Amino acid sequence: MALKFDTSFDPNYGQGANVAPDVQRVTARNPSPFTFYGTNSYIVGRETLAVIDPGPDDDAHLQTLLDVIAGRPVSHIFVSHTHRDHSPLAARLKERTGATVLAEGPHRPARPLHIGETNALDASADMAFLPDIALPDDAIVAGDGWAIRTVLTPGHTANHAAFSLEGTGILFSADHVMGWATSIVAPPDGAMADYMASLDKLIRRDDHLLLPGHGGPVTAPRSFMRGLKTHRKMRERAILERVRAGDRTVPDMVKAIYRDTDPRLHGAAGLSVLAHLEDLVARGMISTDAAPAIDGIFTPAR
Repeated sequence: MALKFDTSFDPNYGQGANVAPDVQRVTARNPSPFTFYGTNSYIVGRETLAVIDPGPDDDAHLQTLLDVIAGRPVSHIFVSHTHRDHSPLAARLKERTGATVLAEGPHRPARPLHIGETNALDASADMAFLPDIALPDDAIVAGDGWAIRTVLTPGHTANHAAFSLEGTGILFSADHVMGWATSIVAPPDGAMADYMASLDKLIRRDDHLLLPGHGGPVTAPRSFMRGLKTHRKMRERAILERVRAGDRTVPDMVKAIYRDTDPRLHGAAGLSVLAHLEDLVARGMISTDAAPAIDGIFTPAR
């Protein structure tokens, strides 16, 4: 399918929005080119609740969550990954509710840093986060009238997880699949090979509704994710073509491939190009003198 993004979205700041039976979405007021209108937190259940992705450390968002929770007990807080727009509020929400915090694990890069390399996304990582319980793939946590299965989906980050609401066909896809834009895959925080493998994993599932970490729902998940996969493959081909045409650096490739993209996103675009280059070098399709780096020189494989 042709990939069509849906940018129509009402964040309903300061209140909850019913998005499925016994599921409410609360959107934090942290809009940006990277977060769209803000981070979506989800409240699951009717009596004893679970919260998925409490969001940024923001007083107003915490208060809105507590208002929507409305005094009901919260047994579990699930965290999809440890970027600072998703996980930091977990500690304060746990303090207010006594809930158990669950996630794949603490923040870590998708690969070791190369000599002299710095992580451009360090500032966006919640390095203080540590879950009470580390979730393996396919773990099921049962609550009061609901059960949530962990679906590990590394790629956007090494510790990224989606969460399936069992028996409903609903998957909380966090930042792996969003209807308004493609996910950022930026080394060394994330890895393109991991992202594509996780995308294939979700395509093989039978979910009928995705509730993402930003923006509105994805109502035709399989066809949309196939479109995402095609989009990534087209981006890969564009990078190969630029290298074969003589572009040797990431900035030159970004200038050509992302000429119609908001310049504020060119830094992230450069990291996305690097993610593809890492994968292409590993597959022997592009060469570079050392480990693939943001300031590296890239040539067609001989």
